[in-house]
Amino acid sequence: MTEVSSNKARSQNVDRIRKAREENPNLRERDLAQKLEISEAEFIAAFCGISAKRIAPRFSDIFPGLQQAGEVMALTRNESAVHEKIGVFEKFVDGKGAAMMLGAQIDTRMFPSNWVYGFSVEKQDGEHTRRSLQFFDAHGDAVQKIHSRPDTDLEAWQTLVDKLTVEDQEPGMPPLAPAPAPKPRAPAKQNLQADLQSRWEGLKDPHQFHSMLKDFELHRLSAFELVGEKWAWKLDTGSVVAMLRLAADEGLPIMCFVGNKGCIQIHSGPISKVMDKGPWINVLDPTFHLHLRTDHIADVWAVRKPADTEHVTSIEAFDSDGNQLIQFFGVRKEGNAERSDWRNMVDRLPKISALSLLGAAE
Repeated sequence: MTEVSSNKARSQNVDRIRKAREENPNLRERDLAQKLEISEAEFIAAFCGISAKRIAPRFSDIFPGLQQAGEVMALTRNESAVHEKIGVFEKFVDGKGAAMMLGAQIDTRMFPSNWVYGFSVEKQDGEHTRRSLQFFDAHGDAVQKIHSRPDTDLEAWQTLVDKLTVEDQEPGMPPLAPAPAPKPRAPAKQNLQADLQSRWEGLKDPHQFHSMLKDFELHRLSAFELVGEKWAWKLDTGSVVAMLRLAADEGLPIMCFVGNKGCIQIHSGPISKVMDKGPWINVLDPTFHLHLRTDHIADVWAVRKPADTEHVTSIEAFDSDGNQLIQFFGVRKEGNAERSDWRNMVDRLPKISALSLLGAAE
């Protein structure tokens, strides 16, 4: 394709997106992008020069700048779960392969190679202007969005936007390659169980778990199925909702992890307001909102991993393709034993026995 024809196609795509926005003023950007069969980043890029600016996803400026902006809302999501935290960006720990934001409210693990496109977006909502910084991966899927709040320091916010703004503000972008389709889960190699059980038992820290899976070339679910019920057991798919309701009723502080390829966001603390709405289960607390598609949950597992003191127990939910949707732990300080009330609650959740799994496989 020549440069002229490429520019013409880009312009036509911008016109198509803007027209769709005019015809669907109340539809969310993500939903409208899906309707148009484009990525969300392509949708937003069509409004460069109107309501959006291209910005550089440069960690060394983004997070120190957000520290100056005060209270914001940080949003991280995947196809099935949306995790929102209201608070301030506190301690930023930079890193080439991974970076962290450590704070009482906003706590993230971030992978900079997947932060490819960035935009500053301003939208009028009556008399108010809604501001956000939105970051996307190479396929145009959102990795994290940061929204201003009534108490945000808008002068510091604008200073950050100005620092990140890039020269190219031409609307639109070439179509992006879609994310690759999920690969079928490879079968586990033969005769791994004894070695896996031995290696699992010998872990010293839950963070070593990923390396163990990599060494054995095992999908996470395959490891759970192989290791035996001492370390992992399958739960009823309704267990996530049951756990959230129990945690709210009993005032039990939990950790909730939601992530994608670019960012993992964590809530640590109690939850109180748990509500259903259609297929979604929602937590609607003052500084934490969670929205989870329960109809996307295909598998739920309770998992024990050795830790610095005894072991820790997680609840992990997966979709039908084996993608992890969400993960929960009981709140625990390093060096302390896991909370007994968390362990007891997990033990009360309805199990699917190993015999049932064997029968299903046959």
